[in-house]
Amino acid sequence: MFERKPSCLIIAALVLCTSYLRAGDIASFVDLGFSPDGRTYMFAQYGVQSGTLAPWADLFVVDVARNDFVSGGKISYTHNVPVTGGQDGSGAFYRLIAQNAALAQRYGISFLLQGRPLYISLENNLDTPIGTIEFRDFEQNTSYRAVLNPYAEGAGDAIWSSFYISLEHTARDGSKKTSVVGNPRIKRALISSYSIKKVILNPQDRFMVFVIEMKKQNHGSVDIRYMVETLQL
Repeated sequence: MFERKPSCLIIAALVLCTSYLRAGDIASFVDLGFSPDGRTYMFAQYGVQSGTLAPWADLFVVDVARNDFVSGGKISYTHNVPVTGGQDGSGAFYRLIAQNAALAQRYGISFLLQGRPLYISLENNLDTPIGTIEFRDFEQNTSYRAVLNPYAEGAGDAIWSSFYISLEHTARDGSKKTSVVGNPRIKRALISSYSIKKVILNPQDRFMVFVIEMKKQNHGSVDIRYMVETLQL
């Protein structure tokens, strides 16, 4: 009985290592809020590089009406010392926020105005990306059906991809409206798939923000990254 324990431990370690290598660098998404007029949105992501174990973070500021970054709205930081046991890379995020407080002030970002969530995926979408979701706005008595339409060419580290979202909006009187979210002409290198992770409304309920989870190829492993697409309702 006692002789089998080391074997079990070795098998468990191998399974964990295989999973880690397959998953790669999984980023954490951070909702940082809107400006008081709801026309500017800030978010971030952070993680630990799977190869170097260096903590990193990205900071983004989005013009919600234009569905594009503001000028100077993309900032990245990678620390030059690897993390130690128990660390998750959040230190790089805190440093990036502290060093760019003026950016949040310039665009009037309030960390307390994080919008109203309509949909949050609780699933681990690494293996099964979610392409179609349905959700309701109970305050407005309206419903939505969003279909993510991906396109990819190539494979592995030579893959390029794009996507757009077909959004059907059913109002309280039963009338329907269809919109397109995103730009299918934008092709992204190394991204193999997309999944809708979260949907929120800005504080004025005039713009919808889709948080998109992306699988990024990285020499045989898969990294997870995030982006957003916005739509005026």
